[in-house]
Amino acid sequence: MAAIDLIVLGMLKKEPMGAYDIQKLVEYRNISKWVKISTPSIYKKAVQLEEKGFIKGCIVKEGKMPEKAVYSLTQSGEKEFERLMLDIAAQPIHFFLDFNAVIVNLDSLPPEIRKSCVASIQNNIKVLKTYLKENIREKESLPEIPETGMAVLRQQFILAEAIENWLASLEQGAENR
Repeated sequence: MAAIDLIVLGMLKKEPMGAYDIQKLVEYRNISKWVKISTPSIYKKAVQLEEKGFIKGCIVKEGKMPEKAVYSLTQSGEKEFERLMLDIAAQPIHFFLDFNAVIVNLDSLPPEIRKSCVASIQNNIKVLKTYLKENIREKESLPEIPETGMAVLRQQFILAEAIENWLASLEQGAENR
């Protein structure tokens, strides 16, 4: 999956690190909320990228900690990173929102169940907005958070607000029928 490759290569472009460190950074940056990436896929991806020659692992031992592989970008990994950046940036943008599978089928439900489905989605959007608001507030003053990372958080908040407004208009349209 190109997005996972790009995430791993991009993190290693900044500094060498182990798969565990990459996974922790993915968690810290909440990347798994927006890109389908799991902890096992990060470890698997590191092995695949090393097999392809895009990253190189070396075993290190720090103090009393167990040995671990620390990966760094190779020259061909640098080129692959740039290629993926250009390729993915040039692709049409798709929004895959799983709840749309519910939305397109709402008319097939009795009114009370339909309201319940919409209410669940609205609640989840409110929870997401609260989470994003707190995350933005916590991270906007931290110098180690890049402006591009903050831009993604703000983009996600704007998208959550747009979905919230859209759901309200959907609900209003259903009431007018």
